[in-house]
Amino acid sequence: MSNPDPARVRGQEDERVGALVTLDLPDDSPMLDLPWIITFGPLGDVDEWEPVVCGPYERPHALALAEAVVAEEQFIAVVEPLVPAVSVEQIRGEIAAAQLAAEDEAVEVDQADLYGDFEDVVDEELVTEADQPAGPLPAPSEAELRAGFRRLAARLPGATT
Repeated sequence: MSNPDPARVRGQEDERVGALVTLDLPDDSPMLDLPWIITFGPLGDVDEWEPVVCGPYERPHALALAEAVVAEEQFIAVVEPLVPAVSVEQIRGEIAAAQLAAEDEAVEVDQADLYGDFEDVVDEELVTEADQPAGPLPAPSEAELRAGFRRLAARLPGATT
């Protein structure tokens, strides 16, 4: 995840009511076509409960659902791709790639000077109101979600058309 700080979600009084974390991907990323899951959990240390994992969804549906939930609750929602691995080797490859990416990010942080590589991290206070959405995206309907499930199923390895 490119930014470990949760994204700000606006409430009625512009207060922080929940948090949404996801990957910041380029428009041409192949990961955008993967199924996405949402993990909901407590936002602070006061509440303690087991996370709830929902999905898979298409990415826009996952983001809209997550935003709708955290807009009204003190939850954190992590929206991330679900890799449809079909072998142990593929799973190990994904784990190795994630470990390498984490090592690279740690080196990048260590090598940043006092003022750092600012383009990778945007402080919430620097985001203008014009950059903030007026509210959460509307949650997709059940019919839209079911259509998304069918599209996802057709793209999975071994799917027959």
